[in-house]
Amino acid sequence: MASIVKRKNKWAVVYAVTDENGIKRQKWETFGSNADAKKRKAQIEHEMSEGTFIVPSATTIHDLLNEYVSVYGISKWAASTYDSKRGLIDNYIIPIVGDVRLDEVNTRMMNLYYQKLLKVKARDNHHNRGKETFVSPRTVKEIHKILCCAFNQAVKWELMSRNPVMNCTLPATQEKVREIWDVETLLRATELCEDEILALAINLAFCCSLRMGELVGLTWDCVDISEEAIAENRAYIFVNKELQRITKEAYTALDGKGVLYTFPAIMANNRTMLVLKTPKTKTSTRKVFLPKTVAEMLIKRKQQLEEYKDLLGSEFTDYNLVFCSEAGRPMEGNRINTAMAELIEKHGLPKVCFHSIRHTSTTYKLKLTGGDIKAVQGDTGHNTAQMVTERYAHILDDDRRVNAVRFEQAFYEKKEAEPAAASTPQDGEVSDKEELLELLSQSPEMLALLRSMIAKKQ
Repeated sequence: MASIVKRKNKWAVVYAVTDENGIKRQKWETFGSNADAKKRKAQIEHEMSEGTFIVPSATTIHDLLNEYVSVYGISKWAASTYDSKRGLIDNYIIPIVGDVRLDEVNTRMMNLYYQKLLKVKARDNHHNRGKETFVSPRTVKEIHKILCCAFNQAVKWELMSRNPVMNCTLPATQEKVREIWDVETLLRATELCEDEILALAINLAFCCSLRMGELVGLTWDCVDISEEAIAENRAYIFVNKELQRITKEAYTALDGKGVLYTFPAIMANNRTMLVLKTPKTKTSTRKVFLPKTVAEMLIKRKQQLEEYKDLLGSEFTDYNLVFCSEAGRPMEGNRINTAMAELIEKHGLPKVCFHSIRHTSTTYKLKLTGGDIKAVQGDTGHNTAQMVTERYAHILDDDRRVNAVRFEQAFYEKKEAEPAAASTPQDGEVSDKEELLELLSQSPEMLALLRSMIAKKQ
């Protein structure tokens, strides 16, 4: 039904279509690699056999985006991605430039569109509800990504000769440095915290580098806190899903892709639904080992839930969740976010969001492992090691600074001290204690962590 033809350094999927006049003709879709062409060929043949194939025939940006979402988005996006991108398309692209014909789109026009967006009022969402804000440069960047992908698809479908936004100038964005707690502040927060759920959440997020959805989606079948496991320092949690609220539209459009379990709705007319879904990326599925203290906190939580089950009987709905209400219902992230905001306000702690605890966790794991990126990536579930190095480059820079100090001490100071060779220690004579003290003197954060751990034991 379809074939692949190589043209210079491109590959084209060729298939027959019937136009609006009933005339058969060939349709060519061009791709940069043979692998992409094979995927598209298989998709076309499958949809043709099912009778669901739609020939790309967009004439406006609106048409293109609808075809792009139905062909590309549905096959590539998760439900949350579908919701966010569909929202940007419906709110900021289609109302402003949706009626523009594809043959009229050019780089200058799209540059003016990006500048115009900065004066458009932002739609209400949980980030800016009730505030008079405008579309941010960061949002413009996300819109540009959508359009860039859609126009690339249009070029492959031979609806356009080139991508008009490829050389656009985007508004400058300022990367905000996420504020995080140092370990002393975090330990103080857990000591001040009277909310057992929040205390468990903070400790789990810190020691296991969890995202919020992974935390509230944790189930007891993915937790090993047996006496043997704790005694042998191999207690762990297994992260293989996350709790998320998605729209019913996204669930239907994606045919439930990635959804493992759908929780019964409390209200029938809800536009959204609560689900357990597959993790963010393949590397997000991981085993993370637990410190003994946190494993014991989980034992206490399990005992507490058993008491609720005995007390409520059939009124307790058991979904096997670690984080749930007293009646067993799933506990969404806003419950933990609200509790943390109240803790910060009550005790005058530095204002951070709950997700920053994951950053604190990654920061100290990098320090404690001496910059072992692969080991830390295994705990955090980042898609690539490069993401860790880019996001936490300041920590690795600090390690490199320590390396410079070590070079000074190992080579240059030794050279200056050569006249007193008789009293200069030979290689290997420096004791482990002296080396440890030297390392601690170069890393105040490590010293603070050790002091906190010693104080906690006392």
